[in-house]
Amino acid sequence: MRIIGINIPDEKKINIALTYLYGVGRTSAFRILAEAKINPDKRTKDLTGEEVSKIQSALEKSFKIEGELRQIIKQNINRLKDIKAYRGMRHIRKLPVRGQRTKSNSRTVRGNVRKTAGSGRRKVELK
Repeated sequence: MRIIGINIPDEKKINIALTYLYGVGRTSAFRILAEAKINPDKRTKDLTGEEVSKIQSALEKSFKIEGELRQIIKQNINRLKDIKAYRGMRHIRKLPVRGQRTKSNSRTVRGNVRKTAGSGRRKVELK
């Protein structure tokens, strides 16, 4: 089944399946289903066409999801970069933005750099 261009798994309950959409979490999924008056325990494959259209209209009416949400987030980050805010500069340098330590962690962000001290001895070259 597809909702707003995204494939949603058929075997899962609809409240879990809705979380496959970018920008929809568990709480939002329950809110959407309450607005559309659909039982959250129902499986995705058991939904009728009318129920699917109710879900889509509830999503479009009250939530920004998928491409629109990604675009808004990207604009916010670019605004921080343009005004040269601290968080913007951290984004530019590809460092953690939210105050995490960088001395011992954030290896994935920094490119898995391992600068640990060795024994001080050089390896003996092969003859």
